[in-house]
Amino acid sequence: MTAPVATLIPFDVEAIRAEFPILGETVHGKPLAFLDTAASAQKPRTVIEAEKDLYEHYYANIHRGVYKFSQDATEAYENSRVAIARFINAAKPLECLFVRGATEGINLVAQTWGRANIKAGDEILLTEMEHHSNIVPWQILAEEKGAVVKAVPINDDGSLDMDAYRAMLGSGRVKLVGAAHISNSIGTQNPVKEMIRLAHDAGAVALIDGCQAAPHLKIDVQDLDADFYAFSAHKMYGPTGTGVIYGKERLLDAMPPWQGGGDMIKTVTFAKTTWNDLPYKFEAGTPNIAGGIAFKAAVDFIERIGHDAIHAHEADLLEYATRQLGSLNSVRLIGTAPEKGALVSFVMDMAHPHDIGTILDRQGIAVRAGHHCAQPVMDRFGIPGTVRASFGIYTTRDEIDRLVAGLNKVMDIFG
Repeated sequence: MTAPVATLIPFDVEAIRAEFPILGETVHGKPLAFLDTAASAQKPRTVIEAEKDLYEHYYANIHRGVYKFSQDATEAYENSRVAIARFINAAKPLECLFVRGATEGINLVAQTWGRANIKAGDEILLTEMEHHSNIVPWQILAEEKGAVVKAVPINDDGSLDMDAYRAMLGSGRVKLVGAAHISNSIGTQNPVKEMIRLAHDAGAVALIDGCQAAPHLKIDVQDLDADFYAFSAHKMYGPTGTGVIYGKERLLDAMPPWQGGGDMIKTVTFAKTTWNDLPYKFEAGTPNIAGGIAFKAAVDFIERIGHDAIHAHEADLLEYATRQLGSLNSVRLIGTAPEKGALVSFVMDMAHPHDIGTILDRQGIAVRAGHHCAQPVMDRFGIPGTVRASFGIYTTRDEIDRLVAGLNKVMDIFG
């Protein structure tokens, strides 16, 4: 993450924290310090109320009913799509497909665009820092098609080896590049705009996993020129079970449906079925209506605070945490790339990450311990896993101080 950006937007972290009911909870008699936002962010009251309001006042299935509740729910759901399209600067709302989350979105692309375009001998180029959700779907496709999955290596500081990336694109066989905008395991922020440009120059399509970027950065899919961009609401202070896969209209138009069922059709006979228009061609069945509607509340919440203010706050937290943890002799940071998202990943040779996480939990501190669904990263650094502390809009320096105090307790126990 770059240096904090000057902003005119007032940022009152205590006022923001007051909007999150769960942050008033205690764990083992200690105030909760929630440092696992990269796994799933907590929810502000406006998001919680958006779901509750639907179920209490106007719930009905969408796109099907002529009665008022159905029309009201449909309008709210589609307004959410419009807000999300604006949030990422998609050219049209129809380029934003609702899915259960980024995992389903990536699988959708693999099983539709991939099945139609990947052939035997083609290469699918990923990075060594990908989440399993951006590895396994491509492996399944490659095995079916006789294609090859390759991974761009990462440097010792966790940054991507761009020279290797350029060289691997030069094979002439790469049909798709899949890359995380920000690594969930070590925080590296990849130069995705340049990566996409190079992929296009090589004749490849680019899919970006934006799960860790969408809550923290201003996303502009048109400026990036991304072909596909996946993200999940629950990482963005929104509900679980809903997300979006963005795709360029011309690509989505050419792709076959992935799932069959209600709402994704125009006509059905036993002789032939015809498909609905975008985006509905890819949205079979009753969706997560409440989640989709509450997704807009999460987008509105982020936009109300402002990307500049969020960036400045999280950049300060990252710098502070890196400095404080770096002062502990027993802590070794994993992932120190110059451009990083708001998380620190580390090991302590004296203790397994799960033991560290357990001791921290007794102090009321929630962190993630393990391989973070990124086993190839751990293999690259020769470790079984890391402890990851990840920050959000509600994180404070005091919580980082508590983390440091907890790690000192780990040293007392295992040292």
